Amino acid sequence: MTANPTGTSLWIRQFHPAPAAATRLVCLPHAGGSASYYFPVSKALSPAVDVLAVQYPGRQDRRNEKCIDNIAELADALVPELLPYTDKPVALFGHSMGATLSFEVALRLEQKGVTPVALFASGRRAPSCHRDESVHLRDDDGLIAEMKSLSGTDTSLLGDDEILRMVLPAIRSDYKAAETYRYTPGPRLATPIHAHVGDDDPKASVEEARAWGEHTTGGFDLQVYPGGHFYLNDQAPQVIASIRDVLTKKS
Repeated sequence: MTANPTGTSLWIRQFHPAPAAATRLVCLPHAGGSASYYFPVSKALSPAVDVLAVQYPGRQDRRNEKCIDNIAELADALVPELLPYTDKPVALFGHSMGATLSFEVALRLEQKGVTPVALFASGRRAPSCHRDESVHLRDDDGLIAEMKSLSGTDTSLLGDDEILRMVLPAIRSDYKAAETYRYTPGPRLATPIHAHVGDDDPKASVEEARAWGEHTTGGFDLQVYPGGHFYLNDQAPQVIASIRDVLTKKS
């Protein structure tokens, strides 16, 4: 499939455009995350890789839009926005909820004849590994406590009432999307999967991350790092180097 990026999508951010790059990397945020989380990744990989960061509805400059609290609906809405960018090989990177969403996006892209060159699944158990979780049903204090325990949000922001009122609806919506997701058994991806996980992640054990290999016929590997759910905050250079190595070999 060939197309030309329009540069006008509300879903896509390009912090460091790299038009000469052979490959594009689409980065999907974690629950409560935003496109800006991937600014350092974009900076580090440009100009070798053209990085696109996804901005979900309901946050930052899209905060007045209704959040989408269902993974399948998010994928259905995102894929048409990504298709104009598939005029060159594309890879997907998702952390936590973003990894599950990346999987569903990859399924839909393959159905449309676009096979990503790689899916990087970070800090998330495989789609087939279900856990009963209900953080999205907690009150605001319970939701904030969960966020603090995972260390994925600047704790100083959690004490600012104005910011909290702004971000909690999006965070709750994302938690609902992640926790109500149910994998539907079907054909495995042809897209190679590269799983990354912290060795002390309460949300994804090493074995649950290893199970990503059951979802592809295109090759699989697993990298384990020191750290918890947001291991990549400390291990970013190693993760980015791994991504660069995979994508430059494929370009």
